[in-house]
Amino acid sequence: VYFCDKDTLISRFDQPDQKRVDTNVGYVNQFVANAGVPVYMSLIPGAVSIWADRLPEGAPNADQKAVIDSIQGASDAIWYDSYQQLWDHRDEDVFYRTDHHWTSLGAYYGLSALAESMGLPCPALDSYADRHVVSEEFYGTTWSSSGFSWVDPDTMEIFVNAPEGLKVTSYPQGSPVEGKLYDFSFLEKKDKYSMFMGGNCPMHVIETGNEDKPSLLILRDSYTDSLIPFLLDDFSEIHVLDLRYYRASLKAYMEQNNFDNVLVCYSVSNFCSDSNIFLLGM
Repeated sequence: VYFCDKDTLISRFDQPDQKRVDTNVGYVNQFVANAGVPVYMSLIPGAVSIWADRLPEGAPNADQKAVIDSIQGASDAIWYDSYQQLWDHRDEDVFYRTDHHWTSLGAYYGLSALAESMGLPCPALDSYADRHVVSEEFYGTTWSSSGFSWVDPDTMEIFVNAPEGLKVTSYPQGSPVEGKLYDFSFLEKKDKYSMFMGGNCPMHVIETGNEDKPSLLILRDSYTDSLIPFLLDDFSEIHVLDLRYYRASLKAYMEQNNFDNVLVCYSVSNFCSDSNIFLLGM
């Protein structure tokens, strides 16, 4: 972890194992070939790339943008560019200073890229009347592993309140339980980012009440948890699978639910290192 300008803590990005990257892209391409519906994909860069100007001079750091471009060139999915949106707004608080995730603001700019690709409306930033701060005491995982205890905490905010009629069902142990778009109890705990969707879970099913809208399956890591609130108006159902924990048949799940669209959305670091993406090879 580097101690960077503006009291930012950033984990170094090492050049990934090219064999692992190629293998994971191959699994995505197998999935695209067999899915039967449009599959959209993006890789979310980290602060190590977007805020590279904050790094200490000469700090060793591999080029995430080059990795993203290489994967985009090899992917058969419908690619949308989260990188450019975040880069264009790099002077804003698009990442937490003490955590590896993007902020809700960063997720909004990710939405704008996805919306353009999928032909969805993207509300103007100033149209989110419910935008408000939920915590000013967030210390993330980067801070926890760094030893830089004197750094000030982050501020967390949300843009979208959970609408009436929203139903979230989570499957933490395989059996359904009532889930939450935001579990505010985590704001009293160390792991405050788990406020979004209640943290890591194999599967969530979100019923928005918008019956006339298409359905969406998201295959993802935890970055997507803060993106989901922005998608509620555009889909009737959003199913969220985390392949690090989901072990049922993805092919059977696809056939059972007849999704209209699929989104594959990972951070660059996770996609390049995750050994569970083989589950996409339907």
